[in-house]
Amino acid sequence: MAVTLEGVRAGYGGIEVLHGIHLFAGPGDVCALLGPNGAGKSTTLRVISGRLAVDAGLLVVGGEAVRKARPERLAAKGMCCIPEGRGVFPNLTVEEHVSLWAGRSRQRRELMEVLAGRFPVLASRRGQLAGSLSGGERQMLALGRALLPGVRCLVCDELSMGLAPKIVEELYEFIAGLARSGVTVILVEQFAEMALGVATRASVLVGGTIRLAGSPEEVRAGLHDAYLGAALPPVSTS
Repeated sequence: MAVTLEGVRAGYGGIEVLHGIHLFAGPGDVCALLGPNGAGKSTTLRVISGRLAVDAGLLVVGGEAVRKARPERLAAKGMCCIPEGRGVFPNLTVEEHVSLWAGRSRQRRELMEVLAGRFPVLASRRGQLAGSLSGGERQMLALGRALLPGVRCLVCDELSMGLAPKIVEELYEFIAGLARSGVTVILVEQFAEMALGVATRASVLVGGTIRLAGSPEEVRAGLHDAYLGAALPPVSTS
């Protein structure tokens, strides 16, 4: 499911945070959105997921132009969002999360089998409360929602926050596998190198504008200057 932002402006309480940004991610893409703290990365994801309305410009999701789409409507179109902070309920068990997501008993069994096959550690944690899992295990569980039939776009905010490098590597292998299956992936990441290792396209957001966009190799080469605010003009095309 393709996602396009065309000249999007958005913010909070009359204060503009995004100043006309352009972004594109299509089926099978892993689009990495990089940048320093306060650059507007999470705000961009809120726009994409329908949690923040567009003030100007255009958001196109699956061929449909939207400005004030509700998150549940985008979820029905196949969007799955994993927010910063793991995105699980601490007082529900692993199995209860699967039941909540999947609904029907047959689908529950199938999702649990797929999830346990992809993250074997969760197979032995079925009855364990999510709040008692390690940070990496909670992130694995949260990503399990992306295994539901019908998910066409995964949006992740700070996938690797506070996790050990080995766990982060496993999570990014999962992300790459989803993209190979045709899912569109858009992720915000502060640790650029890991994200660029699986990305097919990347953008650097600084001060609410896209300062650099292109292939992972192109972005890697210009990343230092973009972060330091060198005299790069804002990118006006996706």
